[in-house]
Amino acid sequence: MAFKTVRRRIVKNMGSDANIARAKIMLVDDDQDFLEVYWEILKGIPIAPEVHTASTGARALALLESEPFNLLIVDLNMPKMDGLQVIAIARRKYPRLRIVVWTAIADEQFRARAYGMGVDQYWQKPGSDDDRKHFIESIETLLQHEAQGGFRGVQSKSLVDLIQLECLSQNSTLLRISNGTLNGKIWIESGEVVDAETSDLKGEAAFRAILGWKAGNFELLPGVDGRERTIFSSYHALLLEVAQALDEAGGGVTPLTPIDPDAPTSPLMALTRFSGVQWVLSVGAAPKFNVQSWGLETPDQVSDWATESLKSFAELGDKLQAGPLQQITAMSASNHVAFADSIKGELCVGFRSTLKSDEVRESMRNILAKWLS
Repeated sequence: MAFKTVRRRIVKNMGSDANIARAKIMLVDDDQDFLEVYWEILKGIPIAPEVHTASTGARALALLESEPFNLLIVDLNMPKMDGLQVIAIARRKYPRLRIVVWTAIADEQFRARAYGMGVDQYWQKPGSDDDRKHFIESIETLLQHEAQGGFRGVQSKSLVDLIQLECLSQNSTLLRISNGTLNGKIWIESGEVVDAETSDLKGEAAFRAILGWKAGNFELLPGVDGRERTIFSSYHALLLEVAQALDEAGGGVTPLTPIDPDAPTSPLMALTRFSGVQWVLSVGAAPKFNVQSWGLETPDQVSDWATESLKSFAELGDKLQAGPLQQITAMSASNHVAFADSIKGELCVGFRSTLKSDEVRESMRNILAKWLS
């Protein structure tokens, strides 16, 4: 009965007004075919998220730098910069970003390390229709609860949920929690809370202080046998006491700050809303030639290539007396590129390889019209 009472009180405090104005997902994997399949699947789920893809860790970080995302889904085994390196940087720079690992690596050490770094979920890459269904359902649930507070880890559970789960499972665990500069530890032995400490507090006082934290990161470590017991109340009683204290204080879980659609973003951001766009680069008109980009790892190199290509094709057009250059489209099996020259300078856009040539040309015409407006 006490367990149910705690659950009701916590849910009441969390509220149900976490609305996301179109969630944004970053999907990272060096397997292009895998990216294409899950790009299609994820953008088709009922909440209709905006899905971007990256085939390298460096490009993923460049995209995260360009605009805010709600969720990062990242593979672990990638060349040059692996998934754990991406997670480490993303967790430090974007502490509110939800992170999900998907990987073909079946290794408990990797799993423990990823959860220790604060990821929300860890998945083996779906190998069957049922696995894929469960994965997509979990992603949708995670996005729906993105604006609610919680502790980073398994399914973004609250700290109360985590303690209940460990105690009900009769586990022996050391739960290490961080909240900004604050650090705490809770020891669970055979399903009972036996000790806690944070700052200069120990025992039940420390436990109550830690449960008062509204968000943070946690790490589950192996339990320590023979830990001196300073807490003798049952975990049911402890959690009920905490829930009552939160009610009386009018507290609860503080929602995460939602993405502000009016926040300053890259001036090229509006161009990325067109079909199939993966990256955008602009080179301003003379004399300044300012380079701006979105989603590119090496904008300077791409701008040099685009400028030289436009110059070469313009010269060829003059020789052939074909008239002013309007647009160039280059298609390959891995990606499509289109660029054009205008009074505002040069514009170069990278598209998904799944688009047909007429779709790329039509999208580029719309993008150019938007850019010049």
